[in-house]
Amino acid sequence: MRIDIMQGDITTRGTDAIVNAANSSLLGGGGVDGAIHRAAGPELLEACRTLRRTELPGGLPVGAAVATPGFRLPARWVIHTVGPNRRAGQRDPALLASCFRESLLVAAGLGARSVSFPAISAGVYGWDARQVAEVAFDAVRSLTSSSSGGGDSGGALEVVEFVLFSDETTAVFRAVFDA
Repeated sequence: MRIDIMQGDITTRGTDAIVNAANSSLLGGGGVDGAIHRAAGPELLEACRTLRRTELPGGLPVGAAVATPGFRLPARWVIHTVGPNRRAGQRDPALLASCFRESLLVAAGLGARSVSFPAISAGVYGWDARQVAEVAFDAVRSLTSSSSGGGDSGGALEVVEFVLFSDETTAVFRAVFDA
């Protein structure tokens, strides 16, 4: 599996799936969540409302992931995950790792060959970008090593991108990756 790191706008990526750093309501918000909802159009909000009425009446739990179509995005799917909010006392790195792992499992289950991630929880949720990068790369590598033991890899992910909004966060991710 190839891992790419770039500075940019995740809503413009043509990967099979992009990951949304959502809040548990799934009804949009600020940062990457708001940008994805705006770019995908009102159909995304309606799909999220349907999820709330049916499968997720209590909202999406921290560390879990769920997919919707991408609607007006270049990506076919949006995978929503709720990162832990460090400022609210959610400081367990296992919760953060679960966001990346569960998103990758959802992407693989959809048959996606490429997926783009933001720096989940590194923004307003208060996690240090270096720790997010370490957890993210560990999750990707552990999933890769656990799925490389033979069998059919026809649905395997081939590319995982980290599409980061700022130059600073991009530099941190590159430094961690190269370490």
